[in-house]
Amino acid sequence: MICGLVLAAGEGTRFGSQPKLLAELDGRPLVEHAIRAQCSVPELERVLVVLGAHAEEIERRVDFGRAQPVVFEGWREGQSASLRCGVEGLFGGHGATKVIVTLGDQPLMTPELIARFVQEPPGARAVYGGRPGHPVVLGPEHYRQIALITGDRGARDLLRGGPTVECGELGDRARDVDTPEDLGRIRNEARAVV
Repeated sequence: MICGLVLAAGEGTRFGSQPKLLAELDGRPLVEHAIRAQCSVPELERVLVVLGAHAEEIERRVDFGRAQPVVFEGWREGQSASLRCGVEGLFGGHGATKVIVTLGDQPLMTPELIARFVQEPPGARAVYGGRPGHPVVLGPEHYRQIALITGDRGARDLLRGGPTVECGELGDRARDVDTPEDLGRIRNEARAVV
């Protein structure tokens, strides 16, 4: 079973006082774009969204479609803990054979980009002009190793040396929104295209 995982538990303090994942882009919260991209890939039999900071408000305001939100109380422990929560939920109890991971603050991620990774082996990751990004593909062997990761980092070290898929021709679809300025640049680019 191939599953999708959206990590959306962080507080996004660089964005300011407003919850970053609820900032609007094209009339929808940022995180909803990331969720819709995963849910639009039919090969992903299950999609899990790990929430933490502002979870209640996000659950109230976001359309999760077929994705299942999971509130992780230990989100302050960093991205590694949120990742552990997500992979535990998919590999531990639901028999996933592969999990494709994206981030909730990447509203430009597309279903087509995620679908490129359905056939990729565990350990594969997207690169943009050689620079590592998302999606990444995790397998059962990573599930056990993720239990040992701590702090505010994901599976970067576990994926080092693994297969890469160059996605730079698609532009920087894995660009994070960390600040209001980042969101402003994405909005301006969208207006320029129209």
